[in-house]
Amino acid sequence: MYLIDTNIWLELLLEKERSRECRIFFEKIDSKLLFISEFSLYSIGVILFKLKKESVFDDLLEYLFKSEISIASLSLKDMKQLVLIKQKFNLDFDDAYLYVVAEKFGLTIVSFDSDFDKTYLGRKTPNDLI
Repeated sequence: MYLIDTNIWLELLLEKERSRECRIFFEKIDSKLLFISEFSLYSIGVILFKLKKESVFDDLLEYLFKSEISIASLSLKDMKQLVLIKQKFNLDFDDAYLYVVAEKFGLTIVSFDSDFDKTYLGRKTPNDLI
């Protein structure tokens, strides 16, 4: 099962350089195996609203409603792990959050962010999985 990082979603939604790779990944991987963190969903919303792309955010929500992608979040108790993970791997807040979610739910991180390469969990790119 896979936890999809914010940068994968944004690459696809904003039709950036690697959007084709992301699109193929979402087409080939069963949505029952995919997770998005609650924090990533909020971050995507903040970014898309800032870019005045509210309709793109609405499209994402429609896709999430129709698919079987799960939303994963952390409890207040889980959040205590963020500081330890930040200190251990020198990750920023959003990466530490994603790492703790992946660890808690036993998920593989799918990301373009090489910061995860220095962690125990590592990461995969969409191309690694298709």
